[in-house]
Amino acid sequence: MATIRDVAKQARVSVATVSRVLNGNGYVNLATEAKVRMAMEELNYEPNTVARGLAGKRTMMIAMILPDIVNPFFSELARAVEDTARAHQFTVIICNSDDRGAKEKTYIDVLRKRYVDGIIFASNTLGDEEILTMEEQEIPFVLLDRTPGMGRCSVVRSRNVDGARMAVNHLLQSGCRRVAHIAGSGDLLTGRERRRGYLDVVGEKGWFDPGLIVPGHFSVEGGKGAAMALMDHFPDVDGIFAGNDLMAVGALKVLHAMGVKVPDEVSLCGFDGIALTEVTVPELTTVAQPIYEMGATAAMELIRLIEGEPGGPREYELDVLLLKRESTRRRKR
Repeated sequence: MATIRDVAKQARVSVATVSRVLNGNGYVNLATEAKVRMAMEELNYEPNTVARGLAGKRTMMIAMILPDIVNPFFSELARAVEDTARAHQFTVIICNSDDRGAKEKTYIDVLRKRYVDGIIFASNTLGDEEILTMEEQEIPFVLLDRTPGMGRCSVVRSRNVDGARMAVNHLLQSGCRRVAHIAGSGDLLTGRERRRGYLDVVGEKGWFDPGLIVPGHFSVEGGKGAAMALMDHFPDVDGIFAGNDLMAVGALKVLHAMGVKVPDEVSLCGFDGIALTEVTVPELTTVAQPIYEMGATAAMELIRLIEGEPGGPREYELDVLLLKRESTRRRKR
């Protein structure tokens, strides 16, 4: 890897001149600047973010990488991060990865070169290689909804397993006799944990069948397909726990189209607590994550790391709240 001294030698200028070109301060005539930039290109030189950090310079910019900005959960999360960051004079760059690892790696590379002071990851494709790269280059970062116990990483997440148990127990207590689960992707931590919470409650019941767990891919369309499959194969299902609110909305739409009354014939509960659940008919019961608190906590933790405060990486696991609404109205057995 080329160094700033290699660039200076190639361009036949001093290291100080290369530094002035990189940092945009001090006078450098156009011809000299052109020679420096040509040398950087020929040597494939990348500015050293570690050295820049040691110099004590900051851009007062942080980045947030999201898997799907269309999902209201992530847009609400981003709003909290931005509000908190702005209150501390930081600007936030929002990046949408579409849950694609290659796109995320590209973002990391670009952001590193642009000298952001830190990154918040709400995506699910961050690998050990990327984590190691950021550690080596001393780029502070915080993970949202990742597996706890990673040790060297700060993590902000909510109690997914507990929330799933709350949802399923509520459906049973409201009079449901057979509860199905529209599950998120098994590749994602949130999907696995909410599925586990569902199984903790119903896995040993006599009526349980593995076919009652149908993938919905955390999307409205996935929720539609899953609800249709459940009603086709298990017509006696009278309760559905969807692993997120978008899948619950999709299920609600299909149930309505099929003439299945919610909650009179099938009770329905989602997970996340996005604002959309308040405008459906009927309003959806949901397990609400403290979305704003999660985003604000992630931003504050990142700022703490950027400023070099003692204490090392920290883990935050936030409580969830069951919001009981019309889609799970109690009915007699």
